[in-house]
Amino acid sequence: MELLVASAIGILIAAGLYLVLRLRTFPVILGISLLTYAVNVFLFASGRLTVGAPPILIKGVETYTDPLPQALVLTAIVISFGMTAVIVMIALGAYLGSDDDHVDDLDEDAQTKPEDAA
Repeated sequence: MELLVASAIGILIAAGLYLVLRLRTFPVILGISLLTYAVNVFLFASGRLTVGAPPILIKGVETYTDPLPQALVLTAIVISFGMTAVIVMIALGAYLGSDDDHVDDLDEDAQTKPEDAA
């Protein structure tokens, strides 16, 4: 079970990094989302992977899961949803302002010099 979850985390991180290194805004947003999913699964797995165990102590229960990683993941999901909305709005504003969705900076030749602007 741990090998499967570790492999899934590795695949999510690899795909997220690949998409973040693209030069378009939409793949970068998807890559950031995949990276946050990988971190969420990692946080969730840090509380021991037990199947069918309650997250709280009850009389007569020998095994239980740690509730702290579950609370951290729930908080991280809410924060990542808000930040994704902010990033989408920034990317949309940049696209509408320049009619281009490239992430890279302008070339040095394409930048205007201060004396040329006057």
